Amino acid sequence: MQAEKVYLRTDQQGRLLNVPALPPNVQFEAIFLVLDQLPQTKRRRPSPLIAGKGALIGDHHGSRSREKRLGCP
Repeated sequence: MQAEKVYLRTDQQGRLLNVPALPPNVQFEAIFLVLDQLPQTKRRRPSPLIAGKGALIGDHHGSRSREKRLGCP
């Protein structure tokens, strides 16, 4: 069994808009929850204690050439 979360919208008559493509010859069990509004994705942010304090140290391009010398792909 495979689960997939899909948000569907209806028109003024209650008919589904943009029906997703479904695999042929299978049965589905569906539970419909009526939402007042679509959930908004929250943007993740770092802690204020560490935000903007990161730094790159060292030669990052040099490690790539070392891998080539060792015969790594």
